[in-house]
Amino acid sequence: MSLSPFQTRLLAWYQHYQRLLPWRTTKDPYAILVSEVMLQQTQVERVAPKYLEFLARFPTLEALARATPAEVIRAWRPLGYNLRAVRLHLLAVEVVQRRQGVLPQDPTALRLLKGIGPYTAAAVACFAFGQDLPVIDTNVRRVLGRLFHGVAQVKERDLQATAREVLPTDQSAAWNQALMDLGATLCTSQRPHCPLCPVSGDCKAAPLFLQGEGRVAEAPEQYRAAPPPFKGSRRYYRGRIVDHLRTLDPGATVDLLALGQALLPDFQAQDLPWLDELLERLAQEGLVRLHRSSPQDGLPQAVGLPE
Repeated sequence: MSLSPFQTRLLAWYQHYQRLLPWRTTKDPYAILVSEVMLQQTQVERVAPKYLEFLARFPTLEALARATPAEVIRAWRPLGYNLRAVRLHLLAVEVVQRRQGVLPQDPTALRLLKGIGPYTAAAVACFAFGQDLPVIDTNVRRVLGRLFHGVAQVKERDLQATAREVLPTDQSAAWNQALMDLGATLCTSQRPHCPLCPVSGDCKAAPLFLQGEGRVAEAPEQYRAAPPPFKGSRRYYRGRIVDHLRTLDPGATVDLLALGQALLPDFQAQDLPWLDELLERLAQEGLVRLHRSSPQDGLPQAVGLPE
């Protein structure tokens, strides 16, 4: 299948302006899986150094599977969304025990592994195994929406159909990464740089953004995503709990009152049920281990990482 002029322009731009990211220099399925899990809801700039550090510590699926959950949780800092570390570790154990340490190439088989959703399955299948699949992240969704559907909201099935239709055969990895880089650097959410875009002449949204003399208008409201409040949220305190437990020596625990006072200066004994609720959920997810004198006890006596 020959490339269209549109595809040729975008791929040529990518060859010249692509971001130099460490996970783009490998075809190792495990390394690419690590990068994709880390990149979930986390900025590229934060992921790059941790990615290299994590792979130096756990260079293979086997090495990750041999580690304790606590070792993986400690090594995950400071990326946040710590449940990703637990799920990645469980996935490594599953693949080593049931698949001889080999990740499947087919996206459907990848999705059968716990912790891998449709996006991650497509990304690993495309970037590690060279399969011709669209990989649609936030940037790709915005770029394809603007290019082919203008500024209107696009139904997911229509966007998926567009992504499959414009995917070039045998160059899907470069194509998907080109769309990602275009969205990250030029076709940004609030103020797209249309005059510098290699495919602005093909874009249905560009005429609406461009105002006289090449100035660019603000993007419509639907392309903006206001982040929810973080400080003081449940997610905020969950992260702070895990961060505090990381400071303990391996195998050590902390009692609930001391943990609560480390989280909140005015923490009192009457606040223990609130803390216990957070800890129970973290324990269910495999992020902490609760220590009780007996199964019938109410509040746990102490908490630590799941060694």
